Amino acid sequence: MHIGKYVFAQIASFLPQRQFRRIVLKYLDKTQKWSFSHWNHLLTLIFGQLLGCGTLRELTDITTAHAKRSYHLGLGETPANRNMLSKANMLRDPRIFEEYAFLMVSLAQERRLTKEFELHGRFYAVDSTTIDLCMSLFLWAHFRSTKSGIRVHTQIDIATEIPVFYRITNAIVHDTKFMDCITYEPSACYVFDRGYFDLARLFFIHLCGAFFIIREKGKPEYEVLSGDNLLDGEDGVLLDQTIRFTGERNFNNYPSQIRRIVYYAADLGRSFIYYTNNFYLSAKDIALLYRYRWQVELFFKWIKQHLRVKRFWGESENAVRIQIHVAIITYCLVAIIEHDLKLDRPVFEVMRILGSSLLVKDNLRELFEHRQEEDADDGQLEMEFSF
Repeated sequence: MHIGKYVFAQIASFLPQRQFRRIVLKYLDKTQKWSFSHWNHLLTLIFGQLLGCGTLRELTDITTAHAKRSYHLGLGETPANRNMLSKANMLRDPRIFEEYAFLMVSLAQERRLTKEFELHGRFYAVDSTTIDLCMSLFLWAHFRSTKSGIRVHTQIDIATEIPVFYRITNAIVHDTKFMDCITYEPSACYVFDRGYFDLARLFFIHLCGAFFIIREKGKPEYEVLSGDNLLDGEDGVLLDQTIRFTGERNFNNYPSQIRRIVYYAADLGRSFIYYTNNFYLSAKDIALLYRYRWQVELFFKWIKQHLRVKRFWGESENAVRIQIHVAIITYCLVAIIEHDLKLDRPVFEVMRILGSSLLVKDNLRELFEHRQEEDADDGQLEMEFSF
């Protein structure tokens, strides 16, 4: 048995601490000399995310109960009480955690780029999620007469399953506004839901030398230039057309040819219409890429449920932003661990196992070896029953 570090301390060793300290020095604030350092603050919040704490009180109750282990967990010689942690969330600059989150994003993407993907190229899925807040407590996030809320806009690398770019805005900010924040890579492909159907912005992507795939919104007028014949539909593709928009406004916003694909998803029993400026990939691959857009939905599910940002640990804008940034950091940290230990497990599964083992001293790899043995036994049983 491993008698050295706690599992949480082993997890924290995958974090680049030196880079975090450099970032902290860039943002001078009055909390720099607190005994509860920025690093202890970060680790405490990651501990709470992995453990699945629903409230700040729940987090501090647990860390206080295990105060004798605090130093060895990396949370400081004495864990922060609820008042101290609440003040840190309210006063510390969220840009520290945002910059570190983007550093973790780049590290996770760099490691996981070696992961094989069935299509060659760079593909990104773009979407957003709205998190409703109580208006009486979160007045700074007001966006409706009786409701407050924030929106997390995210760009995810489909191949690595890593969020490479995100923005936190008031919920009133429309999805299409986020399209202006993205730096489009030439030859990369961006997959959007129909909420992003803005032809002027899509044409800008085309002018940047990048590609897009988007679902139809409304019924825009167009003329068919080629591909008007109904296909056999064996691969689900019913139509693969080259069109030009004919309505004055749509034509002015997108004056070039565009590809229109009608795809029937047999498992869902419905058809979808996609528009793209990519004339190189097959229509089936276009439909496949759009399906991968659901990785964003899985990420949002992770953010809302597994990383506990549906219930926030503070009411100030600072506290909310810091918690979301730490959620991103935690996600990338688990993704890095999964890659470096060659676990070949979904990130969600790795998160669940780690979260239930933070206060034991088993070696990280040993936590997953029993599952691998079970998988091997199951495979052997399947082979035996097949004969």
